[in-house]
Parts: sequence; C-alpha cells; structure tokens
Amino acid sequence: MLKTEKLTKYYGNTLGVKDIDLTLNNGEIFGLLGPNGAGKSTFINVIMGLINKTSGDVYIDNQLVLKKNDYKEIVGFLPSEVHLYKDLTVEKMINYAASFYKKDLTERINYLVSKLKVPLDKKIGDLSFGNLKKVGIVIAMMHSPKLLILDEPTNGLDPLMTETFFKLLEEEKKKGVTILFSTHILSEVRTICDRVGFLKDGKLIEVVDVKEILKNGFNTVTVIGTEFKKMKLPMKDIMIKKQTKNSIKFIYKGDINNLIKIVSDVKIDNLIIEEPSVEDLFMNYYK
Repeated sequence: MLKTEKLTKYYGNTLGVKDIDLTLNNGEIFGLLGPNGAGKSTFINVIMGLINKTSGDVYIDNQLVLKKNDYKEIVGFLPSEVHLYKDLTVEKMINYAASFYKKDLTERINYLVSKLKVPLDKKIGDLSFGNLKKVGIVIAMMHSPKLLILDEPTNGLDPLMTETFFKLLEEEKKKGVTILFSTHILSEVRTICDRVGFLKDGKLIEVVDVKEILKNGFNTVTVIGTEFKKMKLPMKDIMIKKQTKNSIKFIYKGDINNLIKIVSDVKIDNLIIEEPSVEDLFMNYYK
C-alpha cells in the first residue's frame, strides 16, 4: 500500500531523512519509532507532499506519486499539530472537510464523533489541545481511507481516549486498512503495532517485528543498596547506565524472572523496574 525508495530530504545542507526504503503491507499497523528530531515528521510530510523531496520515489497503492492530489481519496492524514479554521464550530469544520469527498460521510462521521466524544457545538479556537486532536482524527478517518498516516496521534489524548483510539485503529486494520503510526513512546508500539521501523538521525536503521521486541524483554532496572556489587549479573544481557556507591542502573534484555532470582540473592533497599526510553532502546538494541 505504501512504498518508498531511497527517499531523501535535505534542508539546504541539513539532513532531514536519507535513503529510506520502506514497504508497508496491506492491513498492517506500522510504527515509526524514534526520539524527537529523528526525522519522523519530515518523512511523513514528504510522503504527504507537504514538503518537496530532494530525491527518491513514493508509491501509494502501487502507483508512483507525482502530486499529492493523486491519492487524496484513499489516504487519511493526521499531522502532529492540527491547524483548522478557528472561527468555525467543530460541526461546521467537519462538514466542510467532508464536502471535498464525493460520497455521503454522515454515518461514518456520526460514529467517529460518538466514539471520540467530540464537542460539535464548540468553536475550533476554543478547543483544548486534546479535543482539537480528536477533531483531526475524525477528519483523517471519516472517508474510510485505505491508508492512514498518523504523526504522533496520541499526543494530547488522555489514557482512556487513547485506548478508544487504538480500538478504532484495530477496527480499521480488520478492514484491511494500512496504518503508518509515528511515535516516540515505546509502549504504544508494543500495544498497537505489527512491525516497527527505528529512525535515527534521519536514517531507517532497522525494521523488526514487534514480537521480537517483546521477546527480548527490554527493561530499565535500578537496584538500590550497598550490596548490589555482590549480584552475579549476566553482563551480556545488560548495559550499565549509571553506578554509584549505593546503586546501579542498567538496561536489561532478557527474562525478568531470571533477574529477580539474581537480585534476591543479596540484600537490597529497593528495586525499580521501568519501561526503557526510546533512546535507551536504541542504545541497547544496536550496541
């Protein structure tokens, strides 16, 4: 459904993204994962024709994209920052966006508005950031596109609304919709995505199945207590981030039950196990 070949964008002498080869399968949710500044939004904006590429090609539904109007009927897009007409009510804004399509979207709009609890009577300019994002989601999904491109879509949504949004994406996936999902939050990738591409410094450095990430079991572990040096840590599975006289913090890749057994052999004051940051995952996954 989406394919890029050697897609490259420079801003003058500054690299945006370089030589990105990526193919998305029909009916998959693909996570584009990377820290802020990695090039996620640049990559998406080039695909959408919002900024001009330096070189490379984009194919959507097996067709070479020459201009962005070529595929507006089959693509839904949610930018990282939603900018709409502030003087319009939400209802009028949604109806205006719907008027660009040749089919009746009333039933679909009503469904999305109900699920996302969108306040139709408020003006766009009076919306909170989260409600503005929900309006953007409705506009992106209301025409039932075959390809959804979502740039940091959960930014601004509360946890309950994020869960509702993920259920909507699962519904679309079952219909065969292909979804490109940009994020810097590892837990979102684990929850919703089938595959993930790691973007760093403008380059796609790896594409892996999410099951592989889950199998590896990355965790950030902090052991507090003066006896931590007595632990027989499997050094091949850890990367030490910080060590003091009374504590050690490291990234652990492996079965957490094995680590608990190792820690239980010594006296400690506290044990903290957290999800690693995206930056930590990069450092450990590619060390």
